Amino acid sequence: MTESGQIRTQRLAAGDRALARSLFALMAAVFDEPSEHLSDSYLDRLLSRSEFWAMAAFADDDLVGGVTAHALPMTTEESSELLIYDIAVRPEHQRRGIGRALMTALRQAATAEGIADLFVPADNDDRHALQFYRRLGGVAAPVTIFTFPGDGE
Repeated sequence: MTESGQIRTQRLAAGDRALARSLFALMAAVFDEPSEHLSDSYLDRLLSRSEFWAMAAFADDDLVGGVTAHALPMTTEESSELLIYDIAVRPEHQRRGIGRALMTALRQAATAEGIADLFVPADNDDRHALQFYRRLGGVAAPVTIFTFPGDGE
């Protein structure tokens, strides 16, 4: 929490291009990943998609973290599930309830849109992430995720 104790979350939408650019740069920095400049048109298209979720967290007026997720339409019923892709909080703001606030806001927003199930992959060797999700009430599922190169071979 901040000194004033105020954490505010906001779901990004069309028109939030500058905020999205800042959020995605923050997330890349937290994960120490390279990131390329995203064009205005790309960000506009991304933020206009109802299936794409990005939530930003603010401590007072400072952007301190965020979460991205993707709504996946189901084929067995007329519903969706939400795949949480990334959640990041600036290191100097970690362990202050910001990640929890982001997840709570995301879950509440998903429920309001009729999405009951959320899931998130976590690397088995990422003890902090595993502890975080367990503390939030997440239940680990025994799955293995395979990745494939984009060349189709």
